[in-house]
Amino acid sequence: MEWVDTLLQGVLLGGLYALFATGLSLIFGVMRLVNIAHGDLIVLAAFVALVVTQGLGLHPLLSLLVVVPAMAAVGYGLQRGLLNRTLGGDILPPLLVTFGLSIVIQNALLELFTADSRKLQVGALETASLQLGGGLAIGWLPLIVFAAAVLVIAALQLLFFRTALGRAFRATSDDPETARLMGIDNHHLFGLAMAIALAVVAIAGVFLAIRTNFDPTIGPARLIYAFEAVIIGGLGSLWGTLAGGVLLGVAQSIGAKIDPGWQILAGHLAFLLLLLLRPRGLFPRAVD
Repeated sequence: MEWVDTLLQGVLLGGLYALFATGLSLIFGVMRLVNIAHGDLIVLAAFVALVVTQGLGLHPLLSLLVVVPAMAAVGYGLQRGLLNRTLGGDILPPLLVTFGLSIVIQNALLELFTADSRKLQVGALETASLQLGGGLAIGWLPLIVFAAAVLVIAALQLLFFRTALGRAFRATSDDPETARLMGIDNHHLFGLAMAIALAVVAIAGVFLAIRTNFDPTIGPARLIYAFEAVIIGGLGSLWGTLAGGVLLGVAQSIGAKIDPGWQILAGHLAFLLLLLLRPRGLFPRAVD
């Protein structure tokens, strides 16, 4: 039963990794943009949640009502004001600009909040658990995070495949020039895509701040987890991103069960093994 519990905890941890990765997968699927600053934007969202909860006295979960629209606005402005200028046939300018953005965010957060680690407190919810019988129990908080990941991905699937905006996203992803000739404003559409991606990042950042300690320097590690989940699942596949996050979480949980020092290494090894066996991921499909 200990191994069953390990697998369950790994699956639930995978929900958080899927939230990390979903925005990255969405942006790559729509505009083929690899955002090196993605992990630092997650951490930025966590600090915004910290400011909101301390300044307004809101419960951390209720802070989502402020953090999500705030980060969406940041995403739209960032894309329209900066990142749209880097898009084109060469992938190097977006990489360099987002790398620079990552450094700026890290140093700004260090200047404003110092290097001390923080955590959002949610009271009894942190230790509340659901008893499954047979000595098995799962925490309500990890279960809420996993459910949020499933709901976010389901909502994005509906957006992409059941709405006019989703059709515009897919058309622009497939052929930006033809879509522009058909009257689609690519710059505005890319701004909306980044706004949606950073709204998801806001959810991931708030849950990160609730589940574990965070500080301004942990962004690159979140970026690596997000990249691994996206690549395991298949570039541009949203449900694949959830599968990738789950596999990464399970691998880390098994590694920690064998030896606590192997937790992170086990996830990386699982990623490399899967990359060797299926270089295009489990569900290779772009959002187009």
